[in-house]
Amino acid sequence: QVRLVESGGGLVQAGGSLRLSCAASGRTFSSSFMGWFRQAPGKEREFVAAIRWGGGSISYADSVKGRFTISTNTRTTVYLQMNSLKPEDTAVYYCAQRLGTGMVETAREYDYWGQGTQVTVSS
Repeated sequence: QVRLVESGGGLVQAGGSLRLSCAASGRTFSSSFMGWFRQAPGKEREFVAAIRWGGGSISYADSVKGRFTISTNTRTTVYLQMNSLKPEDTAVYYCAQRLGTGMVETAREYDYWGQGTQVTVSS
């Protein structure tokens, strides 16, 4: 069983920064992928970024490229550094783990999910 717990959300002004953390416990396979998704009210959950635990593979949504950075430590925590935040970044941000092979950006391909953390960017 895998447990994912996000933290670091909050309220920030446009142009500001936040760093989200996702603490993983349980079976964190070295070949698995960790992803960040977000969901705004009335919208579908969308891909933000993903990384392979062992490194060597990272992907970003076009909307966050150059502003967000995903990283990991020794297979226990995944980070999402968010800079130059915009009001349209406001959403609940979820951490997820995919046990399958290959980098994917589709939420249904991820097997475990955290409870989410709210990020609100004011204009």
